[in-house]
Amino acid sequence: AVAVAQGKILSVGSEARALSHQNAETEMVNLQGKTMMPGFIEPHLHPSIAAIMLPNEIIAPYDWVLPDQTKKGVQGHDNYIGRITASIKENGESDEVYFIWGYHQLWHGELSRDILNEIAPDQPVGIIHRSFHEIYLNDAAIEAIGIQESDFLGNSQVDWKKGHFYEGGWLALVPRMAPNLVDMQRYLKGLSIMSQLIVQNGITTIAEPGFPNASFELEYALLKIEMEKNPPYTVYLIPNGSQLYRMEGGNNEALAFTKDLDTKYNTHNIKFLPKQIKLFSDGAIYSQLMQMEDDYTDGHHGEWMTPPALLKAQLSLYWDNDYKIHIHSNGDLGIQQVLDFNNEDQKRKPRTDHRFTLHHMGYFTDSQAQQVADLGMDASVNPYYLWALADKYSEIGLGEARGENLVRIKSLTEKNVPVSFHSDFSMAPMEPLTLVWTAVNRVTSQGSKFSQDQRIDLYTALQAVTINAARVLNLENEIGSIEQGKIANFVLLEENPLQVDPMLLKDIKVLGTVYRGQ
Repeated sequence: AVAVAQGKILSVGSEARALSHQNAETEMVNLQGKTMMPGFIEPHLHPSIAAIMLPNEIIAPYDWVLPDQTKKGVQGHDNYIGRITASIKENGESDEVYFIWGYHQLWHGELSRDILNEIAPDQPVGIIHRSFHEIYLNDAAIEAIGIQESDFLGNSQVDWKKGHFYEGGWLALVPRMAPNLVDMQRYLKGLSIMSQLIVQNGITTIAEPGFPNASFELEYALLKIEMEKNPPYTVYLIPNGSQLYRMEGGNNEALAFTKDLDTKYNTHNIKFLPKQIKLFSDGAIYSQLMQMEDDYTDGHHGEWMTPPALLKAQLSLYWDNDYKIHIHSNGDLGIQQVLDFNNEDQKRKPRTDHRFTLHHMGYFTDSQAQQVADLGMDASVNPYYLWALADKYSEIGLGEARGENLVRIKSLTEKNVPVSFHSDFSMAPMEPLTLVWTAVNRVTSQGSKFSQDQRIDLYTALQAVTINAARVLNLENEIGSIEQGKIANFVLLEENPLQVDPMLLKDIKVLGTVYRGQ
């Protein structure tokens, strides 16, 4: 039994102990055999991506479940071209760029500016890659956005002829494209849909590592409008050091910008986490642009989101200023570069309990997991990569040995590395129980049972969406477990995860949440 008052947990234990706090105003709640857990925590989710993706068109390889409909997946080049052509004709407005999210070359085949020009010669169209790190624009979109080739001279991650902007090219384009991408009414609709998904999946806390994406003031103002509705969750924000470097004109300027964000912008349910920063190493796993030690079987190469020399400078700057560093890193070469840089920083300036956190970790080796442990790092991983990508990547790009061993969670947990799970929405659905299901079963979208030696036990997986997810935000003393003095955030489940067939975990019904005691 649990007693709650003023949004905090008064006591946990026997019914008699709970009833000792009873008074005339006490509300009694009997769960009648249902299960209560700490409210799920989503430590890496992007409201800005959700706001752009959810109200716009979704045409991806697999189904996407929204509160009021399911956007059916499509595979095959001709099928994909047919779907986007029909969608553009039915929904496009000639005076605005029509965005479609979900394209992936391995499922949908080739795409280019010429192909889009043929489909839509007059309608501005932007096809956003499944990774949200790339976009293809047709001539009409390029004209509508108001960019020209000379704006991107020297940027090797822009293929102007193909209308293709990726990784650093995407980052350079997004601020220019913000007025087209961030339509206020549609964006607010997207945030509202996001709130519905958060609540229906039992989440009571979210965090965005990497704020802002395109425009600080605009993204903050629109997020604040949604949060003033008082949805039953709290948003924590971690500044985007890589984007602020561009926006503010340098690393020192970016550092200075982050120092008083909490005092300037915090509200009762939007909070900047002080002295935390998000940086970026290599490219997106969904693009197969993560940096791999042995490169790719089809001959292509990975990309750096941040050039290594700049990344080293950024890491050292924030390390020296005692920041908790979160870093996007996906491939084993990208991860190794981060490990090597941090090893140098630790030798130069030792720090204890620094909680440097690697995010995503698509592919890494057991020996690298040991380095993570030796350096005292944490890991926040996306188990969904295995479900979505392992079959295809085993055939194309990585080969069986690497493709079947994506996200080696057991290599981390057996070395006592604190591990949390996240969706990096929209890289996975914002469904904590689906992440748990994937980590426990390691079954793919095609039903393959890959790298079963990397399965983890259920209790550890549940910690990854509760107490360890709180730890990655330095909030484990406030949320993440049902303990006296902590905030009364709970999720109510139809069944006990510890008592169901592991293959049914993702199907457990979320009955509701308790947020700050309500």
